[in-house]
Amino acid sequence: MPLHQGQQTPDERPGSVNPFYGEANPVSGMTEAPPKHRLPDGPLPPTTALQLVHDELMLDGNSRLNLATFVTTWMEPQAGVLMAECRDKNMIDKDEYPRTAELERRCVSMLADLWNAPDPSAAVGCSTTGSSEACMLAGLALKRRWAQRNADRYPGARPNLVMGVNVQVCWEKFCNFWEVEARQIPMEGDRFHLDPEAAAALCDENTIGVVGILGSTFDGSYEPIEELCAALDRLQERTGLDIPVHVDGASGAMVAPFIDEDLVWDFRLPRVSSINTSGHKYGLVYPGVGWALWRTAAELPEELVFRVNYLGGDMPTFALNFSRPGAQVVAQYYTFLRLGREGYRAVQQTTRDVARALAERVDCLGDFRLITRGDELPVFAFTTAPEVTAYDVFDVSRRMRESGWLLPAYTFPENREDLSVLRVVCRNGFTSDLADLFIEDLTRLLPEMRRQPHPMTHDKEAATSFHH
Repeated sequence: MPLHQGQQTPDERPGSVNPFYGEANPVSGMTEAPPKHRLPDGPLPPTTALQLVHDELMLDGNSRLNLATFVTTWMEPQAGVLMAECRDKNMIDKDEYPRTAELERRCVSMLADLWNAPDPSAAVGCSTTGSSEACMLAGLALKRRWAQRNADRYPGARPNLVMGVNVQVCWEKFCNFWEVEARQIPMEGDRFHLDPEAAAALCDENTIGVVGILGSTFDGSYEPIEELCAALDRLQERTGLDIPVHVDGASGAMVAPFIDEDLVWDFRLPRVSSINTSGHKYGLVYPGVGWALWRTAAELPEELVFRVNYLGGDMPTFALNFSRPGAQVVAQYYTFLRLGREGYRAVQQTTRDVARALAERVDCLGDFRLITRGDELPVFAFTTAPEVTAYDVFDVSRRMRESGWLLPAYTFPENREDLSVLRVVCRNGFTSDLADLFIEDLTRLLPEMRRQPHPMTHDKEAATSFHH
C-alpha cells in the first residue's frame, strides 16, 4: 500500500454544507462542513456523512474504464449480496465461522485439481489478501526449505532468488524484507521476460528457487515455464543442484487452464513446487483475495505453520495477515460454483477475443506498433511507430484521460529503457462495445496529435502510470 503522511499545510477553512444534506428540516441541519484532517468535535447525521463522502468519491475515475488495472471491476449483484452478508465475519476465526472455513478449503481443493496436482487431496494451500501476500508466503517457504538443506552454512551464506526483471514489485519487496539477494535476468531485444538458460546460469548452491511468471504485467506474455523447468533439469544433471520453481500465476493461472489447456506450466511439471494466483484478477472476484498452493505438505515447512488457540479453537494458519473479512473468499466460491469450467472458459475466451480484436484495430491505425497481441493474457502493449515523432505514448495516455480512459504509459526496465509503451488490460466487463468507444476516442485524437510540433510530455517520470 502507498505510504501517507499527515497534512503538511493544514487547510481548516470552514466550508458550507448544502442544507438538503441535513435532517428533514433543511435549515436546522449543519451549515459548516466538518474538518478534513482532524476528527470533528461531534457526530454527523448519517445522511450528511454519506453525502459528503459520496460527493468526494465522485472525483475518482470510473473503474470500468481503467485499462491499467488487472483487478476485477464488475461482479454480478448476487455476489455483492453474499459479500455484504459476510463482510462482518472474521476469516481467521474458523471455530466461530466453520462454513466460511469450509468454503475456503473447497476453493483450495478446486484449485489443486485445476492446476493438476498429482494428488489434489495432498496439496496444501490458503487464501490470502492477494497475490502479493501469496508470493511472500511462497518465497518464505522456499527460503526455509533452502535453510533446512543448508543448515551447516546458513545463516553465513546469503540466499538468492532468480527471476526476470519483469516480475511484479512484490518479489523485490520479498527479497528486501527477508534479506534474499534478487538475481534478475534483464530484457534483451524483443525478449521481454525471463530466458530459461540465463536463469539456470544464475543459479548456485545458495539459490532458493526460480520464479516464473505466467503472465507478465509489462506486456501480457507468458514466461516459458516448461522450458525453464527443462533448463533446471539439465542443470541438476550437470551439477546436482535441485532448484525448485514457483509459478507466479497472478493472472495467467486463472486463464491458461481454461483456454490454453495444452500449455504445460503447472503441477504437471515435477519441478513446480508452488503456485499463486489472484482471485481478484482473472479469478473474477472483487479485491482482495489471492491463493497460494504447494504441491504437497512437504513443500511447506511445518515450522512456518502456526497453530493458534483463538476464540476457543485450535487452528493451523500460514499468513502475514490475521484478521480479515470472509466476504472475498465466499465470493470466490460463489464464482467457482456459478461458472464452473465451461463458464470460466467462455468468459476468458471472450475477454481474449476482445483483446485480440482491439489490438488489431490499434495496429490498423498505422501510428502504432504492437508489442503483444493479447493472445496469451487478454492484455496487449503497443508503442508509437518509428516514423511518429510529433507525439509519444505519454501524450496518448494524457489525452485519453480527457475522455475518461486510464491508459497506462510506462518505460520498460533494464536493457530496454529505450522502449516506452501503452498497455490495455481487457477484463470481464470490458465489452466489444467499450472497445468500440475506446478506438473511436483514440482515432479522434490522432489528427490533433499528429499536428503537434513535438511530444508535449516534459517529465516522463511524472507522467508514467503505475503499470502493475
